[in-house]
Amino acid sequence: MTESKVPLVKLARHETYYNYWVKEQERIPVAKGYYIEDLREIPVEPWKRKGGKGSYINLEGAEGFNDAYVAEIPPGGSLNPERHLFEEFIFVVAGRGASTIWQPNGQKQTFEWQEGSLFSPPLNTWHQEFNGSGDKPARYMAVTLAPIVLNIYRNHDFVFNSDYVFRERYSGETDFFSAKGRSAPGRIWESNFVPDTRAFKLQEWKERGAGGSNIEFEIANNSMVTHISEFPVGTYKKGHRHGPGAHVVLLNGTGYSLLWPEGAPRKKVDWHNFSMFVPPNQWFHQHFNTGKDPARYLALRLGGRLGGAKGPNASSQSIKLGGNQIEYEDEDREVRRLFRQECGKHGAEYKMQKFFPGD
Repeated sequence: MTESKVPLVKLARHETYYNYWVKEQERIPVAKGYYIEDLREIPVEPWKRKGGKGSYINLEGAEGFNDAYVAEIPPGGSLNPERHLFEEFIFVVAGRGASTIWQPNGQKQTFEWQEGSLFSPPLNTWHQEFNGSGDKPARYMAVTLAPIVLNIYRNHDFVFNSDYVFRERYSGETDFFSAKGRSAPGRIWESNFVPDTRAFKLQEWKERGAGGSNIEFEIANNSMVTHISEFPVGTYKKGHRHGPGAHVVLLNGTGYSLLWPEGAPRKKVDWHNFSMFVPPNQWFHQHFNTGKDPARYLALRLGGRLGGAKGPNASSQSIKLGGNQIEYEDEDREVRRLFRQECGKHGAEYKMQKFFPGD
């Protein structure tokens, strides 16, 4: 019979086990706030457990629901093999390399990745990441459900050393990471590896406005999902709100987003490639493209069909109908005035006239 190797921890008032673990066990920097200007520039320090360098990212909008971290692999090096009882999305921020995935007593599978790749080691599988460059570090950002899982069990030894095999998630299929993937109803793409999120073909999404497009990925049989959205130069999307933990990473473009709780002043967040922010729980947020190229972003979160989502997406239904989206005709006129001003400042052509007849 396997027994715990971790003594019972008496937590300080209002402290969670996850926060205790990050502070006392991991001992690497923790980035906080609402916004990360550039994931490529976050300072990282040696990370004993991972075997490379890293930094945690605990932004306000995650609210203990999920977390993120940046890991850096030294030139020609690798991270330590690991497994864990929480789901994890990995998005490659810089460099190129490979990952090896395996179950105990199973055959190892290796696939290569590059800047812009997205994948997820299936739940509790062994995995190890390698840097394919001999002279430059490789860096990735991961979004995980570690806070929920660690706060439930309050035992990191169990979370990182359980030998249970989730064969319904991954049973060693030889094409698990190389299969083409397939389309499902509702702008959903089922796949286990996306080679380049910046080049993936999207589908039209009229409901959010601005002539935008979108695709949602269901990866590695996870409860977490991720989607990519893109919208044209000189336009902006409709304001909307949803639950916590949606980590928004800019893949391309220049612009800004507004974040605000209902009835409160708006917070402006400027962004560019590899910026990241997390809208807090039920805060409205709205995205604006003031650059010279289409703006594309990746959002990583819990949800989707496997995560328990059912019925129509309330975040794209008008607040007048009980949903969580502000239609263009219902928004504060100050939103459009500010966008005109920002377009002029950045030399972008204002293209919202077709959405506001007579504007």
